[in-house]
Formats: sequence, C-alpha cells, structure tokens
Amino acid sequence: MPELHWQKSSYSGGPEGNCLYVATAPDGTIRLRESDTPEIILATAPEGLAALLHTLKSGPADAPADRTTTN
Repeated sequence: MPELHWQKSSYSGGPEGNCLYVATAPDGTIRLRESDTPEIILATAPEGLAALLHTLKSGPADAPADRTTTN
C-alpha cells in the first residue's frame, strides 16, 4: 500500500493531544485516524464523510436525549 499523506485537522492541536488526521488514498477513499491510536484507520467514501459532516453541522435537533440521571 502506498504511503498516505496525512493532514492534521485545523480543529486539532490542543494540549490534550487529541488530533484527527485525514488522508486521501490512491483509490479515492478518505482515511481517518486519531493520534492516540494511529494504527486504527477508518476508510470511507467521500460522499459518506460529506453526509456525516453535514449531519453533524446541522445541529443537535436529532441528537439522542441525554440519558444520564441525577439522584
């Protein structure tokens, strides 16, 4: 497999070290990995990632209710 050119998210870089990296594979799929576990790589089609980002940016209207309870 050719080496991927990983790019760190512009939203990453805080002192916690939780960074998201993205790369485009030669077959056109998008690869995602997290800095704490770089050996785990998620592969997705660009359309799938675009749909996920659109849903996340649309806001919490359809988000599940908080299920924590207070005693």
